[in-house]
Amino acid sequence: MKPRSMSQAVVSTQSTGEYIKKKSKWLLKIKQYLDVNDPGAAMIPFSGSLEQKLQDDPDNAKAYLEENKTSSNLEKIIVTGFKALGLMYFFTVGTDEVRAWTIPKHTKAPVAAGKIHGDMERGFIKAEVYKYDDLKELLTEAAVKAAGKYKLEGKNYEVLDGDIINIKFNVTDVKAKK
Repeated sequence: MKPRSMSQAVVSTQSTGEYIKKKSKWLLKIKQYLDVNDPGAAMIPFSGSLEQKLQDDPDNAKAYLEENKTSSNLEKIIVTGFKALGLMYFFTVGTDEVRAWTIPKHTKAPVAAGKIHGDMERGFIKAEVYKYDDLKELLTEAAVKAAGKYKLEGKNYEVLDGDIINIKFNVTDVKAKK
């Protein structure tokens, strides 16, 4: 069976011991197969039992990983999976919460707004946009604005991965008079 033409991610499951030792009789065979049949594909070793151990004992997870000179590949699987599926995040920020929204890449601002609520797509006016990296560097929304990194975008704006967006919308509920 030949893989799809689009490069994909292959997760190779292993026991905790195999994962820590980075040795499995299958890893080389899987890698060779991918090199021939899907050269752009990522192969990510994974141990479900290791991940479960880390989740069951979060207080000692970091020490366990350091002691065994290994790391979790869970984040890599998530990031690679999002990339393979053509997905990304944008964020909304309120006074009491931050929320990540998953959308396909190349999504226009009104459609992204619709992920939050259908009325926001229908009544979309504009998006106030700034980047997560700018907020991380400058620490406050006010500092981002002062640095000129806060933009107003319209209906044709293509949302980018990591955008923080405040949607401006107006929906009027006009009922027909009888």
